[in-house]
Amino acid sequence: MIPLLLLLFGGLTSFHQIATALSESRQTAIERTILAIGAHSGDMELTCGALLAQQKKKSDRIVILHLTLGEGGNPQLSPRAYGEQKKREAIAAAKVIGAEVIFGPYQDGQLPNTDASRLYVADIIRQVKPTHIITHWEKSIHKDHTTAHAIVKDAVLLASLAGVTTEHQPYRGIRAIYYAENWEDADGFKPYLLIDVSEFLGQWKECVTQYEFIRGGISTFPYLEYYEALARVRGAEARKRYAIAFEVDPSAKKRILDSLP
Repeated sequence: MIPLLLLLFGGLTSFHQIATALSESRQTAIERTILAIGAHSGDMELTCGALLAQQKKKSDRIVILHLTLGEGGNPQLSPRAYGEQKKREAIAAAKVIGAEVIFGPYQDGQLPNTDASRLYVADIIRQVKPTHIITHWEKSIHKDHTTAHAIVKDAVLLASLAGVTTEHQPYRGIRAIYYAENWEDADGFKPYLLIDVSEFLGQWKECVTQYEFIRGGISTFPYLEYYEALARVRGAEARKRYAIAFEVDPSAKKRILDSLP
């Protein structure tokens, strides 16, 4: 084993040098940083938490940005009290899948469709430096979801422009933007990408059930059952046990090949 390591790492002659080289090699292999941007805490965990858990196991960096806490969704609590609860729940959910979490400054139902909100997200993008972004589809019955979609699309451009000044430097490293499947965002959503998440449904359940509203204590909508059933349906389509679906912009569907695949 030692001669093989010495062969692989050339002039490195000490175990410390070899260990350092191996560590650096592993670090350079971590090429993906996924930034999931949800209008409310719980949105991204529900729709793509299984994928985030899977990518974390592949050594990707996972960051979730909650633009609002979704603090207006509990008729039994004040928005302030429920917001504090949801923040605790979001932190616990992120811990289950090994994600970092960022909380935006906006209020539930009042996500502003403004230049200021776009600059805020652009600066988060510059700070996090994601290779991939996941967010809401463009059409939804919830105004915060459609606003989040519009903000994120524009923020990606703003983050790349040297003439746009924020706290962090311009960033152009985003490879793709994916839109998660959400029951509130179904209008015009057509599954384009199906990803097998069969091995991570258990971890996903542990993640999302950190939220009381998903456990069934607040809303009558069966969130857990719905999204598990949806994953089974997408899994059947993908010839897998469980899968989740994403849509992309029409321009991202263009393929340029030298011959038929």
